[in-house]
Amino acid sequence: MAPDARFADVSSSNFGPPHGFDRVCARSLRGVKTRTLLLLSVGTALMILLAGGALLFQLSNQESTSDSIAFGESASVGDVDVTVAGADVLGDTLAVSVTLSGVDDIDGIESFRLVTGDRRLDPIAAPGEGRCAEITVAEQRCTIEFDISASQGTSRVLVLRRGEDQATWRLG
Repeated sequence: MAPDARFADVSSSNFGPPHGFDRVCARSLRGVKTRTLLLLSVGTALMILLAGGALLFQLSNQESTSDSIAFGESASVGDVDVTVAGADVLGDTLAVSVTLSGVDDIDGIESFRLVTGDRRLDPIAAPGEGRCAEITVAEQRCTIEFDISASQGTSRVLVLRRGEDQATWRLG
């Protein structure tokens, strides 16, 4: 056979399993009854359910990730010291009054998130009067503002994550 003759008529070739493969499979499955296959599938499903139940049991025994920090209480989160004095809703904006210090970080405010019942919000980054723009070594009192106009949730939690450390404050 010439090397090109193998590919000359592709339409007549069979791209399925090798010749006789289907007969071999039929012979190997001939001894397996439908009832056996059904029992195997039910057994597999039960093992999956047991594994899921064991995982839920492990998760239910875990303690909560972290307790909320009270207003006015200082917390060290990674390299930043934070005290949350309070929070006020001003129209479509939630203003959180904080005292920050510890490290020079021009993007440090982006470590804060506001978690509501339906979404996670980033702080407003545009400079404004009294608004936190960065974290500095020197202590500063400022506000971190969040646009809450798109949020439908009434539960609000302020989260600060620095590296592997995290702190939360319940705002309402």
